[in-house]
Amino acid sequence: MIDKRLLMAATLGLLITGCEAKDDTGDKGNATAPQATGESTEAPATSATAPPINSIDRRFAGQPAPDVSMESAPNEAVTLANILAANRGKRVLVNLWATWCPPCLAEMPELDRLAADEAQTLTVIPVSQDMEGWQAVEGFFAPGKFKTLVPLLDQPGSLGERLKVKGLPVSVLYDAEGLEVWRVAGVPDWSSDEVRAALRG
Repeated sequence: MIDKRLLMAATLGLLITGCEAKDDTGDKGNATAPQATGESTEAPATSATAPPINSIDRRFAGQPAPDVSMESAPNEAVTLANILAANRGKRVLVNLWATWCPPCLAEMPELDRLAADEAQTLTVIPVSQDMEGWQAVEGFFAPGKFKTLVPLLDQPGSLGERLKVKGLPVSVLYDAEGLEVWRVAGVPDWSSDEVRAALRG
């Protein structure tokens, strides 16, 4: 039997390329919405080479979380600042995903287990980039499917735009003060000792 993680690792390069954009009749993986107004907290341009897919990237460490409004339910707004304040004392892992992105869907059960295992010190927030909105999100997050995760919707893609996300999935870890610790593009092994230590340390 082929190990699921080995198969995912072998095909992720192709899959994440497919998650960068869809054709003109579907969703776009690369957000095209205008940047939100207000003081800029977007990740700065950097000449440093990006780490490989699935590897921790600390190039943007220390950047404050963007003050972006999202939906916690249809027509119910919440900001990333609200989420960080509600989880004071915890780290927050923001996962940008979409239902049309196979690696995103494949890692969601792992993120759900991570959220349960680390609930005392970490909150995991899946933020959908689906242009189809809650119809797509609720279709995937069927009642009882996940024990811990509660999705948000980022439309018109303001969070992805401010974070300069080029493809999905991307996960960004914030510390208890709302500053970025690191991010990862792709699907790391969320159950590994190395990643769990990086989430805590």
